[in-house]
Amino acid sequence: MRVRASGILLHITSLPSPYGIGDLGPSAYRFADLLVDNRQTFWQVLPLGPTDPIWGNTPYDSRSIYAGNPLLISPEVLAEAGLLTKEDLENHPHFPKGSVDYHSVTEFKMKILKIAYESFPAGGSVEKANKNSAPGDRCGYNKFCNDNDPWLEDFALFSAIKSHFGGRIWSEWPEALRDRKGEALEEMKQKLLDDILMQKFLQYTFFRQWAGLKSYCNARGIQIFGDMPIYVNYDSADVWTRPEIFNLDENKKPLTVAGVPPDYFSRTGQLWGNPLYRWDVLKKDGYAWWMRRIEHNLQLFDLLRIDHFRGLVAYWEVPAGKKTAVEGDWVKVPSDFLPALFRRFPNLPIIAEDLGLITSEVREAISRFDLPGMKVLLFAFGEGLPENPYAPHNHVKNCVVYTGTHDNNSSRGWFKNEATPDERRRLFAYLGREVSEEQISWELIRLAMMSVADTAILPLQDILSLGEEARMNRPGQTVGNYQWRLLPEMMKIDPRLKEMTEISGRN
Repeated sequence: MRVRASGILLHITSLPSPYGIGDLGPSAYRFADLLVDNRQTFWQVLPLGPTDPIWGNTPYDSRSIYAGNPLLISPEVLAEAGLLTKEDLENHPHFPKGSVDYHSVTEFKMKILKIAYESFPAGGSVEKANKNSAPGDRCGYNKFCNDNDPWLEDFALFSAIKSHFGGRIWSEWPEALRDRKGEALEEMKQKLLDDILMQKFLQYTFFRQWAGLKSYCNARGIQIFGDMPIYVNYDSADVWTRPEIFNLDENKKPLTVAGVPPDYFSRTGQLWGNPLYRWDVLKKDGYAWWMRRIEHNLQLFDLLRIDHFRGLVAYWEVPAGKKTAVEGDWVKVPSDFLPALFRRFPNLPIIAEDLGLITSEVREAISRFDLPGMKVLLFAFGEGLPENPYAPHNHVKNCVVYTGTHDNNSSRGWFKNEATPDERRRLFAYLGREVSEEQISWELIRLAMMSVADTAILPLQDILSLGEEARMNRPGQTVGNYQWRLLPEMMKIDPRLKEMTEISGRN
């Protein structure tokens, strides 16, 4: 029997912090306490991988499907471990309030992370031991490196080489490195050893801090709701190490790329540009690459949203070089992939992101494996309201209802700047009264909480009744995204949430 529950969507980067970006330190633990105090069950976050300004700092385009983002490492936790001093923490630049300046944050964070690395013994191969580094730390580090060797070694080498070549895309490296020739790789391993070891230290530190936060949440009844994009970034360790599973040409450049046709978010579709999989190659070993990827995510999260789930049934393929996603075609994924996935993970706790153009074939797959889909209330009041699947009266128990997601405006921002007069009229008719801009967020929260849906997830921006200035992402726009942050004084939750949680039976 499923249990009615609710939670809050807030990415780690949006937490308050003195260091320019939210991290895995004190504010994350305080937010977990707020969730407990308000009887919430879930904390939903966005993907945790390393981000890059070239790709707009989006967590959905990372240079690794396994690695964690070093910018999320907490300097305060490092100081508690003796790896940073009080002076290291105090000597930071002035960061803007309420937003992330990724350039200045990266510059500062990498500087102090280098200090922390130099205070830590990076395994037996380098003599760095000092009085601040306990033997237990070294053992933990060595175990982490051994356990994660299948991806960690390649990721650390990839990152070191990429830095060595000034951030150049891997396909533009010297041919011997591009093609991973053994002698060339060994030469770079020796030449860039210290940088490689620092990359490993950063990953060890990230995952140690993440494990600490997750354990804290789980012990208090909070489940971490993660997010996994189905595609990978072309300029990633994943494509560099396994080019044969991607649709690339003889120079290892993409032949086709991912996107979606015209939809709610864009009249010309969305051209994501990620390389597409060669499913015929993946199939040969029983989709082992995918099995390892899912297993890794299940170690990080209690519940996992698969972004663009419909791409695991059929995907939109666009020839490389096209300016928009209009000129594409639907291509089917082998029909045995999802059955193989659920044989390997019989009780797979995933949510299918099923927004946009969803065919009967995709619906059948979601139904066959009894997967919760998504209902977004900001989509509920367009034309055809009685039949609109996002309208609360059409919800089903096995789904997750949102007021909006990270890709939407805030409810208040939508009401003020995007909702048409007809959408407002339908909304007022649905509510039974007219409401103001100041009231709209909590009216939609109430609809979500009273929905028959087993799970309700609410962006913190809506709980705080914030406007468009708090929007996280604008699909199709490559700058200015994923920057919104909470001010310290905003770390609070209206008591109405706890009351609605209790009244709606979500506890």
